[in-house]
Amino acid sequence: MFPIVPANSAAESGNQEGIFGFGAGGPTKLAITNLVSNTGVVASDTAGVGTARTTLAATQYGGDKGIFGLGWSATYSMTNLVSNAGVVASDTAGVAEPRMYPSACSYGEDKGLFGFGYGSGIPGNMTAMTNLISNVGVVASDTAGVAGATGRYSLAGCEYGEDKGIFGFGYKPSEVTDITNLVSNTGVVASDVSGVGTARNQVKACSYGEDKGIFGFGLAGSNTAVTNLVSNTGVVASDTAGVGTASQGKAATQYGGDKGIFGFGHDGSNYLATTNLVSDAGVVASDTAGVGTIRSTLAACSFN
Repeated sequence: MFPIVPANSAAESGNQEGIFGFGAGGPTKLAITNLVSNTGVVASDTAGVGTARTTLAATQYGGDKGIFGLGWSATYSMTNLVSNAGVVASDTAGVAEPRMYPSACSYGEDKGLFGFGYGSGIPGNMTAMTNLISNVGVVASDTAGVAGATGRYSLAGCEYGEDKGIFGFGYKPSEVTDITNLVSNTGVVASDVSGVGTARNQVKACSYGEDKGIFGFGLAGSNTAVTNLVSNTGVVASDTAGVGTASQGKAATQYGGDKGIFGFGHDGSNYLATTNLVSDAGVVASDTAGVGTIRSTLAACSFN
């Protein structure tokens, strides 16, 4: 007898679809979303649900769902759940310290966490605090940043090794950085690992190849398109020369089970809607003409 495979087993091989959401196109804050198919095709705008904002974070949870959270127009802590059909829910009141430019990643196969960020109510403004997200999308109160983890903002996070996560890069007091922090399969954030690659902020990351990750793009004095692969043991590789338009403020997510996509952003002069697909071997493709409203400092996650 052949084993019976459950109809929805996407959690083991990676989610099939993704969603870009929120962001800013100039002074206008947005709540619109754009779905990403299992072949990496970005759909036109879906009318926004929830508070329009920018500089937020997103991650998958529950194996097949997602969550957007935190951000800025004022400094916010609310979240918006994403169903396994890609439908965004209205605001859920936040329990986290309000902050902007956080990051997020999944861990433990079906949970997630928001981490780091910048908030006016935080001593020194920059933090390494985290908020765990349960497998039903409930966000926990603040966990203090661990000793040895540098408080910073405008960093990126993604899953690796199927059940662990990694945060990397970002802005710390007075300088950009390339340090990383691993996240265990129980959601514990480790102290800093010395950086590899071009120090930068406004970077984004996603998983690919089922158990690996990639950091890409960002601001390092000027915009860049360099990428850094993350192995299935959480080791970050040196720079890979950039493909696509050098830009900052993009978002990134997994799609198709084992591939990824970077999208939107700002090239220093213009807001963008272009995307760059990431193969299951971590190879970034050249620009694909954009669909949807041009914007930056948005967020993305996978679902289904």
